Amino acid sequence: RVQLAESGGASVQAGESLTLRCTASGNKYMRACMAWFRQQPDKEREGVAAIYTSTSGSVAYYSDSVKGRFNISEDDMKNMVTLQMTNLKPEDAGMYFCAADSRLRYCSPNYWDTPGGPRGTDFTTWGQGTQVTVSS
Repeated sequence: RVQLAESGGASVQAGESLTLRCTASGNKYMRACMAWFRQQPDKEREGVAAIYTSTSGSVAYYSDSVKGRFNISEDDMKNMVTLQMTNLKPEDAGMYFCAADSRLRYCSPNYWDTPGGPRGTDFTTWGQGTQVTVSS
């Protein structure tokens, strides 16, 4: 059984940086595709970034709203996925969730280029979330 635990959420000022971490356990096959999603009150959940790591290296995907500001990385030895967020904006605030799935179609250009962005509906495993607040 895969379990995910997020950490690192905090209250920051606009323009500052923050790093979120997702510690994963369980079958690695079941968490081949790892992703971050976020949700604000009364808004739909939206995809932030995803990563797939193989023996050839890692491939990352980002939503348009965070490209150039956020970086996702995976430490396979530590079973951890990190989301480094820079130049944070008030619209980046929300509950950030780590998600995992065995299906690599969720770590693909087709999925992350979905008009309006991916919603993560089909991801199998979710963490409890960590809160990010950004003040202007």
